[in-house]
Amino acid sequence: MTRLIHPVILSGGSGTRLWPLSRELYPKQMHALAGERSLLQQTVLRAADPELFAPPVLIANDEHRFVIAEQLRQIGIGNAAIVLEPVGRNTAPAAAVAALIVARQDPEALLLLMPSDHVIGDEPAFRRAIAIAARAADQGRLMTFGIAPDRPETGFGYIRAGGALAGCDGAHEIERFVEKPDLDTAIGWLKDGGYFWNGGIFLFRAGDLIEEMRAAAPEILEAAGRALDKARRDLDFVRLDRDCFAACPSKSIDYAVMEHTRRAGVVPVDMKWSDLGSWTALWSIGEADLAGNVVQGDALIADTRGSYLRAEPGILVATVGVRDLVVVATRDAVLVAPRERAQDVKLVVEKLKAQGNDAATAHRKVFRPWGAYESIDAGPGFQVKHITVLPGQRLSLQRHGRRAEHWVVVRGTARVTQEERVFDLHENQSTYIPPGTRHRLENATDQPLHLIEVQSGAYLGEDDIERFDDVYGRTDQ
Repeated sequence: MTRLIHPVILSGGSGTRLWPLSRELYPKQMHALAGERSLLQQTVLRAADPELFAPPVLIANDEHRFVIAEQLRQIGIGNAAIVLEPVGRNTAPAAAVAALIVARQDPEALLLLMPSDHVIGDEPAFRRAIAIAARAADQGRLMTFGIAPDRPETGFGYIRAGGALAGCDGAHEIERFVEKPDLDTAIGWLKDGGYFWNGGIFLFRAGDLIEEMRAAAPEILEAAGRALDKARRDLDFVRLDRDCFAACPSKSIDYAVMEHTRRAGVVPVDMKWSDLGSWTALWSIGEADLAGNVVQGDALIADTRGSYLRAEPGILVATVGVRDLVVVATRDAVLVAPRERAQDVKLVVEKLKAQGNDAATAHRKVFRPWGAYESIDAGPGFQVKHITVLPGQRLSLQRHGRRAEHWVVVRGTARVTQEERVFDLHENQSTYIPPGTRHRLENATDQPLHLIEVQSGAYLGEDDIERFDDVYGRTDQ
């Protein structure tokens, strides 16, 4: 590889398959599920070598923009371009936007398109596969990566590899894409060989993808182009035009392009890959004890076998005499399911949404650009929250018409604005914000600020707010 590859990282997701840990407003790529860093951070760092890769482009859900920016800051990535999708439209429109962005600089530039929520255990093998795919892409091929199967899997689509590509040792033609098989078919494919899981990772030149989309999916390319042409800068983000992007047909890049082009190729690779598409997948890659249990967090087990147990900090899970279960406990929800039915957790999320239950989409801890807040207790006329403000951040200058707030600092130093008065509060100090008072909370230090907020009044809804100044350009809390 003689020039830099442009990583394009897709960070959407509905947060249904790993509920209750993953939710719509904080999906699985934001969590540290396989290591100390989140899946998003691992994906970005996988393509962070400046000798091989250009700065990344992230195509992200608008709701996640500040969480993504903070996670990038934590790993020292300050040069990423974050493009915001106003609505979800699958992977083909996102790929079109990324290709158009990069092609404006260099249509010959190589794009590496990756989901943000996968695990790759053997990164050297992935690097070797990228090198092979890049050589084929330089010959005009649109390349994907075929994951060497280690079991008969019915949950993935497959790729049937064809003959070798001339001049690209390790790369093959694609004979055909195959839908998810039944178990007997999957067993036969594993025995026969030549079939690979479709991992949803692609490498191609920007101009080649645009050319193929112009032929196979012109409506997607045109709508994506209009959305990009009308995009606007919002702080450190590029916000695509809502109406134009919403006009994009919702299709995957497989259906829109790869299954139609005659230029598709595949690099088979064994890189210890998982899409972490269910709790069973996390059990399969975890470190199991002698009884086959994988435990994350505080768990007490007795006569338990073949189970996946996960508890958030402060939660204790105990099991006695169970087999092959998934038990996941968060601060506001507990999931218990047979391990073989872990993929059916989406049925729970669908029912919660039908009931209008917020547990389908949000955690009790809600992340904001300035930090986070977590509900501790609530009742008629009161609500208690734990508020965390990141170093150097501040909330909007605001006031509430129907509630008062009491702030108690438990760690750090709070800079408080009340009308014209500005003062600092230190640990164990407090203040009172009467209804109708213009106020602001700020952390002017280099350490996190923690405080307890007690709200009281006849109405405590988040929409009881009037903003006068906000450094994040928000119109909603």
